[in-house]
Amino acid sequence: MGLLRTVLIILLVYFFLKILAKWFGPKILRYAAKKTEQHFREKFGGFSNQPTSHEEKEGDVIIEKNKGTASTSSKKVGEYIDFEEID
Repeated sequence: MGLLRTVLIILLVYFFLKILAKWFGPKILRYAAKKTEQHFREKFGGFSNQPTSHEEKEGDVIIEKNKGTASTSSKKVGEYIDFEEID
């Protein structure tokens, strides 16, 4: 009787925790993601990818990408070799 009671308690606790995880899991993950995003914004808020409006000094390296160029690579990978099976 004691073993049956123990197994029943374990199953009830398992299903109770499963239901709680289904209800509160997304809320907890959303909260954690928000706090992580806030932490990264505090740490890296001073950095940005936007170019600043300061004048370039002599010796500065500026890399500009051409967006209008077409790819010149050919699709030919190699030559075709036909193998025959020899018995």
